Amino acid sequence: MTSSAPRFDRGHTDDLMAFLAESPSPYHAVANAADRLEKAGFRQLDETAAWDGAAGGAFIVRGGALIAWYVPEGAEAHTPFRIVGAHTDSPNLRVKPRPDMGAHGWRQVAVETYGGTLLNTWLDRDLGLSGRLTLRDGGHRLVNVDRPLLRVPQLAIHLDRAANDGLKLDRQRHMQPIWGLGKNVREGDLIDFVAGEAEVDAGEVAGWDLMVHSVEPPAYLGRDRELVAGPRMDNLVSVHAGVAALTAVATAGKPAYIPVLAAFDHEENGSEADTGAQGPLLGTVLERSVYARGGGYEDRARAFAGTVCLSSDTGHAVHPNYAERHDPTHHPRANGGPILKVNVNQRYATDGGGRAVFAAACERAGVPWQTFVSHNDMPCGTTIGPITAARHGIRTVDIGIAILSMHSARELCGADDPHLLASAVAAFLG
Repeated sequence: MTSSAPRFDRGHTDDLMAFLAESPSPYHAVANAADRLEKAGFRQLDETAAWDGAAGGAFIVRGGALIAWYVPEGAEAHTPFRIVGAHTDSPNLRVKPRPDMGAHGWRQVAVETYGGTLLNTWLDRDLGLSGRLTLRDGGHRLVNVDRPLLRVPQLAIHLDRAANDGLKLDRQRHMQPIWGLGKNVREGDLIDFVAGEAEVDAGEVAGWDLMVHSVEPPAYLGRDRELVAGPRMDNLVSVHAGVAALTAVATAGKPAYIPVLAAFDHEENGSEADTGAQGPLLGTVLERSVYARGGGYEDRARAFAGTVCLSSDTGHAVHPNYAERHDPTHHPRANGGPILKVNVNQRYATDGGGRAVFAAACERAGVPWQTFVSHNDMPCGTTIGPITAARHGIRTVDIGIAILSMHSARELCGADDPHLLASAVAAFLG
């Protein structure tokens, strides 16, 4: 493991912070990623149209998922892929189909918890509302009310003297945010308001996928500003790194492989969706790329056999207040470089061969790296890595950056690590 770490690229970290602020929902993250790809010369393809095998960059968007790839000049049908996989969703509170509710003169919004939400981090926080509206003509309209609109108020300690001895929150009763006053709750109020914010007629709205987000912007933290605090680092740090790495590799010249970014939705609730890693989306795109370049099943098999995927997601930095919760010989640290995530029970997909691939990429990039493994008495989380490996028969390596406060409304990472991750991913893709 090399120790000659370059100082972090402040421009990269500044850009990440802007990306986090501009991407309050998976749909916004995908739209912002697509905009960056288009500016780098990538073209968006329609899944229902015939694809050609032309060289250059292309991408497809489906809801909160995006898959982008770059075909070098002269690439053969059996040329293997190099994939960086990530996810666009984060744990939060999502608006229910009948959102208008209230009690005792307070107007509230009915929400459902999404993913492994750290509930207490959403209390007493200024919240906005974002996502997409589906219109009657089948189109979509993004909406982002990025100002204090909602709040989940915590019960005062005078009424819950045991709060500091063990706060217990009921997802149904205690997590419904307020957004105003009024004795009469009228069905349709929230969607009327959101439609107005999106500048569409409420009568044209046929459905919605809306969620709350903290309106506090990302910020540097600490005496020397060597940390970054912000929302949705899990896992927009990896999406941002993947976009930066893919565009850099496409701009730099002819890569030896076909580099791919696969940014899935719904990882936080198991990936079982048409836009999730358990679905066929990635395999379909890769196969269509092979066939569009004149290949057949044999070429597809050869390409997949030589393909490697980096499943990039956040991992746990050693917590100074809870060090006993970590494996005593594996203490990933902020600004120590990306982490290689290992679990012999296949909660992560890394094996010895994958470790070698990742180590070589970090060495080429001049980037330090660390290893993460869970404490034996602690259940291990999982990622899209094992899903990708099992579904597509592709060698997969689980990596990421080390953070604190994972699944909080506001997470914490080292300011060096996003740039170090992007550098390692670029070396891998190229």
